[in-house]
Amino acid sequence: MSGICADRVVVVTGAGRGLGRAHALAFAAEGARLVVNDLGVGLDGTPGPDGPAARVAAEIRAAGGEAVPHGGDIATPEGAASLVRTALETYGRLDTLVNNAGFLRDRMLVNLDEDDFDAVVRVHLKGHFLPLRHAAAHWRSEAKAGRRPEARIINTSSGAGLLGSVGQGNYSAAKAAIVALTLVAAAELRRYGVQVNAIAPAARTRMTERTFADTMTAPGSGFDAMAPENVSPLVVWLGSAASAGVTGRVFEAEGGRITVMEGWRPGPSTDKGGRWTPAEAGEQTRKLLSEAQTPGTVYGS
Repeated sequence: MSGICADRVVVVTGAGRGLGRAHALAFAAEGARLVVNDLGVGLDGTPGPDGPAARVAAEIRAAGGEAVPHGGDIATPEGAASLVRTALETYGRLDTLVNNAGFLRDRMLVNLDEDDFDAVVRVHLKGHFLPLRHAAAHWRSEAKAGRRPEARIINTSSGAGLLGSVGQGNYSAAKAAIVALTLVAAAELRRYGVQVNAIAPAARTRMTERTFADTMTAPGSGFDAMAPENVSPLVVWLGSAASAGVTGRVFEAEGGRITVMEGWRPGPSTDKGGRWTPAEAGEQTRKLLSEAQTPGTVYGS
């Protein structure tokens, strides 16, 4: 197949449904060869009855593309290593990693128990770190051997990670950490030819179907603003060689809108040149806050 990802080998985690499936199909349509990962669990992370990764891989092959399924748990060292190894053993190379897998266990903080916190942080944050680490180790070896790659990593954060979301303290914390992980990885891996970016998508998936069930734009136009397929073109471009020079960035993608997110940066500041008293610190902080921009509203508040 021809396209902007022709002959690139792309791994997508959580690609059995929703955004991951849309990404995998979009990469395949642009000529990429896919490793389709999905553990096949339910919305809350418990084991499911089917194998969605195999179905998506078969769908890609039926359309004339190349794809193999991977059903390992990428939040374990063994599963993440197997994911990268599958790409290398099947296709002889790896070019792009899309970290997308995740699930929800929503609770208000006073009702959020440790198991539900750990489970969500594990699959979202550790499930990003481990595949990233194994892929990066391969690309570093390639660069040191004189075969500098044009490698790409696209991580999946969320508006909840950028602004917070009531009832999703575990999910918001993990998604915010993914942004920080993205920035560090972009800085550390640039020397090896690896670009790392993150997206904060808004789309109708199993995790958001109740929120976005009836959301459309331009009624009567046939354009479903919350379809996951709307997010995938940006992901495909970021995963291609055409995105050269773009790294360490976070993008919101929703419907037909793409936004470059601008994160923490210094705002109003003052310096006494010595130690404040508590009263002085409070007085000056009130003044600085009056000059600062108002933070974005936490989702659900």
